Amino acid sequence: MGKITGFMEHERVEEGYRPVDERLKNYKEFVVGLDDTQAKVQSARCMDCGTPFCNSGCPVNNIIPDFNDMVYRDDWKAAIDTLHSTNNFPEFTGRICPAPCEAACTLNVNDEAVGIKSIEHAIVDRAWAEGWVLAQPPKVKTGKTVAVVGSGPAGMAAAQQLARAGHAVTLFEKNDRVGGLLRYGIPDFKMDKLHIDRRVDQLVKEGVTIRTGVLIGEMPKDSKVTNWAKETISAAQLQRDFDAVLLTGGAEQSRDLPVPGRDLSGIHFAMEFLPQQNKVNAGDKFKGQLRADGKHVIVIGGGDTGSDCVGTSNRHGAASVTQFELMPQPPEEENRPMTWPYWPIKLRTSSSHEEGCEREFAISTKEFIGEKGKVTGLKTVRVEWKDGKIVEVAGSEQLLKADLVLLAMGFVNPVASILESFGVEKDGRGNAKASTDFIGGYATNVPKVFAAGDVRRGQSLVVWAIREGRQAARSVDEYLMGTSDLPR
Repeated sequence: MGKITGFMEHERVEEGYRPVDERLKNYKEFVVGLDDTQAKVQSARCMDCGTPFCNSGCPVNNIIPDFNDMVYRDDWKAAIDTLHSTNNFPEFTGRICPAPCEAACTLNVNDEAVGIKSIEHAIVDRAWAEGWVLAQPPKVKTGKTVAVVGSGPAGMAAAQQLARAGHAVTLFEKNDRVGGLLRYGIPDFKMDKLHIDRRVDQLVKEGVTIRTGVLIGEMPKDSKVTNWAKETISAAQLQRDFDAVLLTGGAEQSRDLPVPGRDLSGIHFAMEFLPQQNKVNAGDKFKGQLRADGKHVIVIGGGDTGSDCVGTSNRHGAASVTQFELMPQPPEEENRPMTWPYWPIKLRTSSSHEEGCEREFAISTKEFIGEKGKVTGLKTVRVEWKDGKIVEVAGSEQLLKADLVLLAMGFVNPVASILESFGVEKDGRGNAKASTDFIGGYATNVPKVFAAGDVRRGQSLVVWAIREGRQAARSVDEYLMGTSDLPR
């Protein structure tokens, strides 16, 4: 414990943002992280409370009280070593994780939580600046081969763990660059792709073979999932060529809105819109890019993906941006004694909302209106909850103008063909069926085929993906070697 009375003496300090008018001119990261002194003071607020709920609230079980104490004592090298012992990519989580650890912080019962996420951000950024993040190639090779299909955070974490255990790992990605939804779903202004590229370089130095532009199995002809593959390899071929296969793809099948007028042009899934801008930012030429310039944009879906659409539309120069949420507006403050240490339902305002956005709650789209085959507006109705059901409010219909509609209502399951290609059994939601039991965890019904991340658990957080990738790596290592020293 750094300072016994720290939590009584110091207030929570938030990371800063660059001014709105400045950040809207580009796609660069705009969060101003804590400096060393601020991080030290924030770490002093950690109470070392005896039962660290932050540790269990974090899906990767970061050893938070320990690295807080190390930052307070200026032992930053030990802090990054501790952080890396549970989290392969803290620069990802330090930027885009919603921080369930902070919701679980004991101080959050009746005060403001310790700024755990901002401390994590400060630790890993300093580690990169000091040159402490180095490749860790294995000293001994096992002679076993593993194919990891999908290069998002789950696939990257699994590949790194397995490579460090001495296996020959090949990481397959259907798109043209590594990163999955981190690369083509998260806008650059939330996470610069430099952070992915540095980790890719580390993976290669640790012995991971990376093959991009390779689709495993077949993509359904009617799929709207982003796919820039130039080569296809069958599931059967992969099973023949490798001793184990780990599926770590995303839950990329977007939830649709099948109401009248859905076939009008100008209505697109968020994951048609966001990846294109990221490709342009990377220097690619893109014909017919979906853009919001001068348009009245309506984003349907109140989550993080919708917020990303808001921020990107504002950078395009949209005439207006409105975001719909089916659920009623949550309270601005949660009932902490009732919800702690669990994730509370409360109103969350993102940096993109602050840049300019009208938010509509308890609203449903009844119909898309158009002229000459192009969307011009939406017919909406207010809704409310009655007896556990959503019902329309009589007389609340209205017509809203829209030139571009972005559907950001979440993702229902992985692209079905990848699971069908391997013959993997699905659960009731269409995800790969695989338990997380300590023995034989993440194994599917198909011999030597494992599944982890969103392809198994459904749409989730980057921190859950890293956790599952790490845990699945241990199970694969155990399957190949009979035992494993990898952490779980």
